[in-house]
Amino acid sequence: MAFVRVNGVVLHHQVIGRPDAPALVFNNSLGSDFRIWQDVAPHFADRFRVVLYDKRGHGLSDAPPAPYSIDDHADDLFALLDHLKIASAALIGLSVGGMIAQRAAIIAPQRVKALVLCCTAAKIGTPELWTQRIGAVEQSGIEPIVESVLQRWFTPAFHEARKDELAGWRNMLVRMPAHGYAGTCAAIRDADLTSDAGNIAVPTLCVAGNQDGSTPADVVQGTANLIPGARFKLIDGCGHIPCIEKPAALTQLIQSHLQEAGLV
Repeated sequence: MAFVRVNGVVLHHQVIGRPDAPALVFNNSLGSDFRIWQDVAPHFADRFRVVLYDKRGHGLSDAPPAPYSIDDHADDLFALLDHLKIASAALIGLSVGGMIAQRAAIIAPQRVKALVLCCTAAKIGTPELWTQRIGAVEQSGIEPIVESVLQRWFTPAFHEARKDELAGWRNMLVRMPAHGYAGTCAAIRDADLTSDAGNIAVPTLCVAGNQDGSTPADVVQGTANLIPGARFKLIDGCGHIPCIEKPAALTQLIQSHLQEAGLV
């Protein structure tokens, strides 16, 4: 484990793989930490310098007072890369992590080599939905919303067959700081990258789960249609967190995309 203070926030991060290789950064979803990539990221350590980190408000990173913005998260990402002396990287982003990756490619295209956008979109949900969720979490904490979140994260088959894993991921979610969760809910609520998506000029793959209850496949495909040259792939039997539910399928899609982008 490693920690660094950037933009006044301590970020927890880990770097694995080859120090001299191209950089590959994994960015987590709302309510998770970088352990969600445990069955995906190691497969790239022989060819990449792999960076995992907990965004502000999540995991072992600081949780400053809410609200946050997508630009706050993107600025944190760039500051972490600066600390690690990484000039450019391919970005793998899940859910809000995918929004951060999109924003990074828009703000500083010279620093982004390729994108894999998992279960995400240029705009996710409605302001009313996120304001309601923020209010619920601020009033009663994360516990009351956990079951509804897990229903969107994972398929019924996962709930039935992998109960112990489900309990562990539930623990991860419920133990995160409520104001960190609410702060990033505000970032999602206030972000609409639709008008900028057409300016993303790096090789982009958009991936959806066919049973995703948070960002349905048609929403993900709609974002792929906005990004010039972007490809869309669907993972069957998968909810919102393919790196947990279908890690082998996601790993293969990432590997193929990075190869086609000339990074492997």
